[in-house]
Amino acid sequence: MKPFGPLLAVEHFSDPDAPWIILFHGFGADANDLAGLVDSFEFSKPVNWLFPNGPLSVPIGPGWTGRAWWPIRMTELPGDWSQLKPDGLDSATEKAMKGIASLKVDWSKIFIGGFSQGAMLATDIFLKAPQSPKGLISLSGTLLNEPEWAQLVSARKNCPVFLSHGELDPVLPPKGTGALQRFFDKNQIKTSFASFRGGHEIPVAVIQKLQQYINNNL
Repeated sequence: MKPFGPLLAVEHFSDPDAPWIILFHGFGADANDLAGLVDSFEFSKPVNWLFPNGPLSVPIGPGWTGRAWWPIRMTELPGDWSQLKPDGLDSATEKAMKGIASLKVDWSKIFIGGFSQGAMLATDIFLKAPQSPKGLISLSGTLLNEPEWAQLVSARKNCPVFLSHGELDPVLPPKGTGALQRFFDKNQIKTSFASFRGGHEIPVAVIQKLQQYINNNL
């Protein structure tokens, strides 16, 4: 891994003038988890990839640890997160912003995205960025922190957003992404929603639709 501001990240670099796709992993995973997706995509133009590593170490089983962006109690996951601002969200966003600043790349050349907890973080970054990013990729995410996000979202009018969620997700209910889509739609942000018959995952069908979304916005 390489330094990414105060964090570490896995980088796949191809062209100094190419857009960047920055993806944040989910709770209990690490940077390598999503980095394995790189070879699943074919784009019309070169892109650079970056996969930051969460700052927190969390237990995920006997003798096993993963990384996280802020602490989560698993019992919280089935609930309505729309009014919740998790402890540690601001800190995670600040660290990620410092990492992105260290790239010295204009925000208009950056797709911000993530999976699950990483998708929540990516959405917070997307809305708080000093300029509009190239797009947002929310894979199995949810609407949270709505009171604060509602004050920021008008600055992202007409930005393209890609959403996906499994209809049978046992970890994070798909209604959260449905709420996020409605939140964006009512604020004139164009969304593409890839719903699928599956769980907490990124299936081939989503990768294909995500590839199309990125190609359309490169």
